[in-house]
Formats: sequence, C-alpha cells, structure tokens
Amino acid sequence: MALIACPQCNSEDITGTPQADSRLLITCADCGHEWLRGEARRDPGRPAVQTIDSLHASFPTPLDVRFDVRERVSTLIADYTPSHRGTDPEVAEYRAKYQDLFSREGLPSASPDDLLDFALTDTIGSPGNMSGLNRAWKTQGADKAAAKVRESIAYLLHGPESLRLEDRLTQLIEGKKGVGFPSFNKEPLLTKVLCVVQPERFLPVLKYSAPTDGKKEIAKLVFELDLPAAEKVAWTIGRLIVWSNDLLRSLVGNDIPDLQHAAQFLNWAKTRPVLSRS
Repeated sequence: MALIACPQCNSEDITGTPQADSRLLITCADCGHEWLRGEARRDPGRPAVQTIDSLHASFPTPLDVRFDVRERVSTLIADYTPSHRGTDPEVAEYRAKYQDLFSREGLPSASPDDLLDFALTDTIGSPGNMSGLNRAWKTQGADKAAAKVRESIAYLLHGPESLRLEDRLTQLIEGKKGVGFPSFNKEPLLTKVLCVVQPERFLPVLKYSAPTDGKKEIAKLVFELDLPAAEKVAWTIGRLIVWSNDLLRSLVGNDIPDLQHAAQFLNWAKTRPVLSRS
C-alpha cells in the first residue's frame, strides 16, 4: 500500500521528482495534481521549483514578440493571399464527419474502416509515415485495433476531466497509463484529432518540433521566439503541444481566423527573410 495518496482524488498512482532544494514534487498520474513534500533546503543559488501553473505563466506570450517583428508579420499577412477564401469543401466535409464520429455518442460505433482512414489520410494535415500503424493494425486485427483506437480518442477528448488536456496528451504519447493503441498514440495523430474536434482552437501543425515545420521552429522563424525543448518532468510534450498551439493561434488567428489558412500562412511566412536585430 502506498504511504502517500493524492489529496484531490485519493489515487495512489503518484510519482515523486527530487527538487534542487531537497523537496519532492509529487504528481498524481490520475488527476494531474501536484504538490511539494518535505522541507526546503535554503540555497539562494538554486532555481525555484516550478509547477505546471508557474511553467505555463513563464511560457512565451504574444507580448514577448518584438514590435518590429509584429510589424513585419502584419505586413506579411496583408501580402498573403490564401488559395481558397473559404474553407475547402473537402476539409469541411471531412471535419464534420469525424466531429460526429469522435463525439461521446458517436465514438462507440465508429467503424474500423473510418478510424483507419483517419489515420492514413492527409486531409487536415499529414501525420507522416504510418507503416508502423498499418503493421500493428493487421497484426491485431481490425476489430481489436479499432477498439483500442476508440479508447485512445476517448481518453484524449473525454476524460478523465480532472486531468488537463495537455497531461492526457503526455500520458498517451509516453504510454504512461497503457491506454489505447500505441501506434495511434503518436503526436501527429493525436494533434490531428484535436484539429478536427476543435478547429477554432487547434492549428493543423501536427508536430511540436520538426526540422523546419514544427511549432517550435515556426515560432523561431516567423516570430523570433525561442520555445523550450520537451523534457520528461517540466516541459512535457503534451504541455508544449497545447501551449505552443495557443501561442501561435493568438498571434495569427485574429487576422486569419480559418486556422487551416493560418497554418498555410505560417508555413509560407517562415520562408520569408527574417529581420536582423539592431
């Protein structure tokens, strides 16, 4: 029996991370609650302990973009002409279909064919090489694989509500809870689910960091912002996926409200010459 239980949900599924001041940062795997245990060793040279709220508060915001960079991006937005003024009918139809299938009511009856098609198609955004998922799907069989994919999507979208979306993302990607279909629990596919279900919030940029087209790289190339690298304890991948998305959404979404077009703009803008610092 565990000696410590979460004060919020009474779960005993907790982990302790040693801090520089000799305390433990305790994290509940079920509800995401964090608290410190032990007495701090006074050492002014050591960095302060950071919780998820303090980390989020320290994450870059639109106010961190220099004025001259904002001016440059505004000029680029004025010069940019998307190929379609309205939402592509194919994208709109695809989105509506999967919004229905991924709802609480629709997900239990989502067919194996529809779920596999979602993983393999490039509509909304390309998830990359899916050969591993194809192999796993054939090995497990369509019905069993589909049941596990439904479990992945249900965990991501519908609960547990006590756990923040960004931390549910991390748990799926890192396989911490053994939930769902591991070959589906990849950053691009889970992000694509969010883009379909919340198209007014999530940009179809499916990786946090990639050689030139991740959110981290776009923030640097377009807005000259340095975003942190993912790590296991503080800057977890789920937190960075959500927080970087919300940052880029805030920076371009008011001017280009269709986020499919906003993502196209960002991928175009990153190729424009950058400003040199004076």
